[in-house]
Amino acid sequence: MTGQQDNFSHLDRAGRATAGLARHPRLTVNIAIGGGILLAWFILGAMAIRGAEGRLPGAGAPGDVVLRYLPQLPLPDFLDRFFGLCLTPAPLDAGSGAQFLALIAMWFLMAVAAMLPSAAPMIRTYCEIADTARIKGEPVAHPLALVAGYLCTWLVASAGFATLTLAAHAFASSGRLLDPVTGLAAAAALLVAGLYQFSSLKQACLTKCRNPFATLFSNWSAKPSRIFRLGLEQGLWCLGCCWALMLVMFAVGTMNVFWMALIGLFTLIEKQTTGRLPTRVAGAILLVWAVALLVVSA
Repeated sequence: MTGQQDNFSHLDRAGRATAGLARHPRLTVNIAIGGGILLAWFILGAMAIRGAEGRLPGAGAPGDVVLRYLPQLPLPDFLDRFFGLCLTPAPLDAGSGAQFLALIAMWFLMAVAAMLPSAAPMIRTYCEIADTARIKGEPVAHPLALVAGYLCTWLVASAGFATLTLAAHAFASSGRLLDPVTGLAAAAALLVAGLYQFSSLKQACLTKCRNPFATLFSNWSAKPSRIFRLGLEQGLWCLGCCWALMLVMFAVGTMNVFWMALIGLFTLIEKQTTGRLPTRVAGAILLVWAVALLVVSA
């Protein structure tokens, strides 16, 4: 991709539209990211509705009453099978491999829905640097290479969260895979999440996420492979900032879309502000919550 301004008048309408997108990578990446986030929320919302309908009244997660009144849209068969693998108890037979892959996909969709919006400043910064280089006529790697690297980091992390989901279910008394863990397990998840909010590693990762320009500019390259690796690096900083918050999902129910939206909104606010107040307030709330659970479970 270069800064050369070609004439596409010889192409048909579809060809000119495609060429126009190629000349304006920011538009392409905005469409791709926006569409991906909306698709992820749609699939997760449909799965949450399916899960709410399968729970008995009075034994469900917060928000189940609202979810039961939402219309069920006709979905492809493969999504029904995907939902079934995620919502049923973990099998101990040969089918566990398929369920593990389904859980990886579920956690990855959660990362796209809740974490990708908070990466918008980083992606926007890259696009601004790329636009400057393109105007000068310099070659530029497409921003989607950066996004792909970022998402690959969260895909690997999703495998870890899927493993933790199966491990938590093995020790849980609930008959449903994505129901919240209770007692000491929930308190432990909240305690880890709360303590991490006050750690120096959390602050270091958060600083990198808030100020992506220095990293992007100092590691600038026109090679897509190097920009992909740069996306991996930025994804690691984001994971270091947010992995503990994802543990809260085990305490409230892995497919609790209301809490998922709350965590995504908090992450976006946390990365947009400059002080430590939101981080510490969230940490204090999680610690009080953990202590309350410990007292109740004692």
